[in-house]
Amino acid sequence: MIRVLIADDQAATREGLRLLLSGEPDVEVAAEAADGFEAVSQAGVHRPDVVLLDVRMPRMDGLAAIGRLLRLDPSPAIIVLTTFDLDEYLFGALRAGAAGFLLKDGDPDLFVRAIRAAHGGQGLVDAQVTPRLLRRFAQTEPSAAPPELDGLTDREREVLCRLGEGLSNAEIAAALHIALGTVKIHVARILAKLGVQTRVQAAVFTHRHGLVPRDPAGPEETDR
Repeated sequence: MIRVLIADDQAATREGLRLLLSGEPDVEVAAEAADGFEAVSQAGVHRPDVVLLDVRMPRMDGLAAIGRLLRLDPSPAIIVLTTFDLDEYLFGALRAGAAGFLLKDGDPDLFVRAIRAAHGGQGLVDAQVTPRLLRRFAQTEPSAAPPELDGLTDREREVLCRLGEGLSNAEIAAALHIALGTVKIHVARILAKLGVQTRVQAAVFTHRHGLVPRDPAGPEETDR
């Protein structure tokens, strides 16, 4: 059974998520919280496997709560709940160690898939969020290549760079003329070798270390 803590300052959002998850045989809502302080406290008591965490909450916001939650032993996987107008929160949450990002008004099935993925040690990010995250990280100055890159094969580096361009597994397979299953294997190995949980974190890695050419025109704005 996957134990979940729902942290959101809106009671209607918490109730909606609880109802959504109540029909899943392998998911149990262990606790709820209305702010970051309560989320950390409840997590310490109930020891959830996964925390659904709003980033904008009173008293302590989600960014501050992420750091405290990840210091628990064992620490829960954290899935951030967001809206399109919180790019700075997304940027900070990813750097703080969040494993997934979901839009509050996104596909309900994605919430269940994300919880199961996080519990299994993987991350899941709403596809609508990915481009904004990558553009935000592309604005930062690249740092020197870390030693983790030395552990990647040439093909894994190619796949990693395609991740940095925001390509899906199917698009990477077509671009590199390899099987889709092979791409999935490469992605899994890349995540393990880089010590990251999600393909978005791997993509951000490429931008932070200058592996993907930067757009001289700067980041684009997206429709909301």
